[in-house]
Amino acid sequence: MMPRWYEGFIGLRYLRASPHRGFVSMIAGIAIVGLALGIAVLIVVLSVMNGFEEEMRTRILSLTAHATITSVEGRLPAWRSQIERAAQYPGVVAAAPYIESQAMLAHGDDASGILLRGVLPAAELRVSDLAPHLRSGRLQDLTPGSYRVILGQALAAALHVGVGDRVVMMVAEGDVTPLGVLPRMRAFRVAGTVSIGMYEYDRRIALVAMGDAARLLRLDDAATGIRLRVSDPYAAPRIVHEVAVSLGDSSTLTVNDWTEEHVNFFRSIEITKQVLFVILSLLVAVAAFNIVSTLVMVVKDKRRDIAILRTLGATPSSVLSIFIVQGSLIGALGIGAGLLVGVLLAVNLESLVHGLEHLFGFHFLDARVYFMSDLPAHVHRADLVEICVVALVLACLSTLYPAWRAARLMPADSLRND
Repeated sequence: MMPRWYEGFIGLRYLRASPHRGFVSMIAGIAIVGLALGIAVLIVVLSVMNGFEEEMRTRILSLTAHATITSVEGRLPAWRSQIERAAQYPGVVAAAPYIESQAMLAHGDDASGILLRGVLPAAELRVSDLAPHLRSGRLQDLTPGSYRVILGQALAAALHVGVGDRVVMMVAEGDVTPLGVLPRMRAFRVAGTVSIGMYEYDRRIALVAMGDAARLLRLDDAATGIRLRVSDPYAAPRIVHEVAVSLGDSSTLTVNDWTEEHVNFFRSIEITKQVLFVILSLLVAVAAFNIVSTLVMVVKDKRRDIAILRTLGATPSSVLSIFIVQGSLIGALGIGAGLLVGVLLAVNLESLVHGLEHLFGFHFLDARVYFMSDLPAHVHRADLVEICVVALVLACLSTLYPAWRAARLMPADSLRND
């Protein structure tokens, strides 16, 4: 089989130029570097998009449940029996009641709109991952009648409050008094702060005991809804509908899940990822087509060698194979180098960004704009395979024209001109 490999051997030798013809190898090196940089940039960008999507999903699910069931009327009086039945449904890991409403929090001259959420601490910890995000205090401190509140860290900073400070909570429902209708309000003591890492939540969330929220909103013993944690988050849409049907008259219940609540957000990330892949693939294509100019110069430089090969019996297809092998080797080297550099950068990107932030003294990502201050990057094997396949196809396509020109060279004309 060795005679059949001489095309590959010659193609490999053509990657190395003689000392007095180093310009060709320099052009080949530039093509390899350009292709490697294009692939590395594409890997880093897609990894950042993957990391951003996964990090956002994790942070959102740490505060919100996989699915919720609420009443059309806005209150569930029989939530205890419904939770028992929901928790026993296949695929449901845990269920917890909650009360949720818009409210306002005031401290001194500072005031801010908030999302008031009343919870049962023991049940809430089973449906969400709040515990690791608590910066101070404990969820168990929210006992009925204590009128304590856990605030988002950004919200606490905006109100200039800390643990132990007193804040006033006001809800839209009013009380009739001799002075007229006044907003219902109650003083709460700050018991702790929580930081999800998403400015949208950290700036407006306020957690209180479910009993205290019920008294403030005059819900008596009712709840706003039921929060579910399921074994497979991607099966949440199907499970929550089935649970709602099993609870009785599904026409009086409304269901929601995390995919619906943030569908536009995750869809925009997916569309952005696809658009970036197409745009950056053009960068890889430009780098891959540099192989054309490299091989054209190689063909011009090797006209005499091609003529000698033809006189020794090499067929046009063999000459074609030689330059296809050479171009493919250039593409493979560029892809390999780009893959290595891209993966190394993506894996260490967060540390590099933190180092640059510490060096220059400013943050690249403003949490108020980008919802998070970190820049996570997750490398997916499927993305690497797709990038390498696309780059290799482009590199191979770029070898066809120069190889075809080399195969059409006439030995007599080449030797006469030389």
